[in-house]
Amino acid sequence: MLLIAVAGLLTPFLIATAQNEAQGNVATRATELSQDKMEQLLALPFADPGLGGVMAASSTLGAVPPAAGAAGYVDYLDQTGAATAAPGFYTRQWSITTDATATLKTITVAVRARNAVGSLGLAPSTTLVCLKSSGL
Repeated sequence: MLLIAVAGLLTPFLIATAQNEAQGNVATRATELSQDKMEQLLALPFADPGLGGVMAASSTLGAVPPAAGAAGYVDYLDQTGAATAAPGFYTRQWSITTDATATLKTITVAVRARNAVGSLGLAPSTTLVCLKSSGL
């Protein structure tokens, strides 16, 4: 009797374990990809064109979900993180927003997997936000 109960619970346990492991890998990769982009952007000088150049006060360039990607502020990546054509497995979007004095930029990077892993759950995503000062 105990053997029948254990055998009945084994299949759902194995399915849940496999889905959790795969979902964890995709979510970890999404975090890694967002961190890579954030580090790349933070390494640029404040007025670099990659950070929007000299921006007007209280302005935003780029877009993050749920908005559609803005040209120059979105890229598509395969499962290994290599650049690929849209839609890719991951979509990485970023935006740069200045404060009212135009001396502080808020950089937001969001990565979303195209699909959920397994039959249940949401597609993994991550969003990072950092500030960069002009030094004034």
